[in-house]
Amino acid sequence: MKSNKHKSSHSTEREFGGAFGATCIPVFLPLTVLYLLSVCRSPAASVLQWPPPLPPTAQLWDPVAAVLIAGWFALQSFLYLLPVGKVSEGLVLKDGSRLKYPINGFHALWITAVLLSVCLWLGMPLGYLFELMLPLAICAISVSYLLSLYLYIRSFWAPKHALSLGGNTGNPLYDFFMGRELNPRIGNFDLKYFCELRPGLIGWMVINLGMLMKEVELGGSPSLAMLLVNFFQLLYVTDALWNEEAVLTTMDIVHDGFGFMLAFGDLAWVPFTYGLQAMFLVVHPQSLSTLGAVGIILLNGIGFYIFRRSNSQKNQFRRDPTHKSVAHLETIATATGKRLLVSGWWGFVRHPNYLGDLLMALAWSLPCGTSHILPYFYVIYFTILLIHREARDENHCRAKYGLAWDTYCKRVPYRIIPYIY
Repeated sequence: MKSNKHKSSHSTEREFGGAFGATCIPVFLPLTVLYLLSVCRSPAASVLQWPPPLPPTAQLWDPVAAVLIAGWFALQSFLYLLPVGKVSEGLVLKDGSRLKYPINGFHALWITAVLLSVCLWLGMPLGYLFELMLPLAICAISVSYLLSLYLYIRSFWAPKHALSLGGNTGNPLYDFFMGRELNPRIGNFDLKYFCELRPGLIGWMVINLGMLMKEVELGGSPSLAMLLVNFFQLLYVTDALWNEEAVLTTMDIVHDGFGFMLAFGDLAWVPFTYGLQAMFLVVHPQSLSTLGAVGIILLNGIGFYIFRRSNSQKNQFRRDPTHKSVAHLETIATATGKRLLVSGWWGFVRHPNYLGDLLMALAWSLPCGTSHILPYFYVIYFTILLIHREARDENHCRAKYGLAWDTYCKRVPYRIIPYIY
């Protein structure tokens, strides 16, 4: 088979600090994951303590962790291939085709839940996941590196129309990081789509359950704080998988290639940093008043409502702008033939879903108290991520819609937080 060189179609736009960022991020982000997990386990739980609380080398590897990671990926791959749920088409690609995707992530989540229930009934010590967190993270990081290398090599045999615009610059380090191929598949198995919502997202819930069981081992029962963290994050993941079809219109699927950025984010960053609160609570238990719990539940509820309603409105409009739920909304015409919403949730701020996301993120951290900044890492990181993602989206939309986008920005001046940003 002959390799395509693609010399005449290289993109020049660079994001994430260009080649320098693409060199540093794959080194420092994995180290950040291991550092944060180590700090969570330390008595001080201080991100500023020196020397850092890094464990002995012997605690960084455990063959049990490697077996668990391999088994986990095998299980989720098997569930992905199950002929349950419907099959949906993605957006139109550059060559005019539309790929088909199995919409069965919700089924995978609950089959996994049943299997975990059986494990608990059989007396398997799920709390042991707490002891394996660092080896598990190292295995997940290793998988993301190996997968990214495979994706980069195979991309040179992909046709031109299958390449992503942003990951085809000709710089090996940058393209390895961003991903050259847009929708890499082995047969009908879509690697990017599988990693986006399956092993990492569902794995995050398994880790949270392991932290809850560890707390039960140590204290006899789970704390209210631990229960809230588990419930809030399970609700978030369940919602994502229930609305799995919506991911087909996101920037990750539609625009970004599949390289280290998404592979590491999906398989290592999400499961091992998004749930730091549960791991923190194992070592640093917190008491939570009934009034405090009610306030946190209310905050999460408001955030979830904004997040879900705005996303549902956007996805319905993209798929069928004549649907009765969105047909009455005011729009602006663009030169591309598409229309931009300027009323409803998307006339409130430009990214109301991001506002809901941030409110939920804060609610996930508040059960951990206010004496440590570590449980708030997710809020801080996610704020930076969403501001950066909003800027990327702004650039794409301005290039795509031109004057219509400028008109939209005048009609909807606030990006994420009304009257603030």
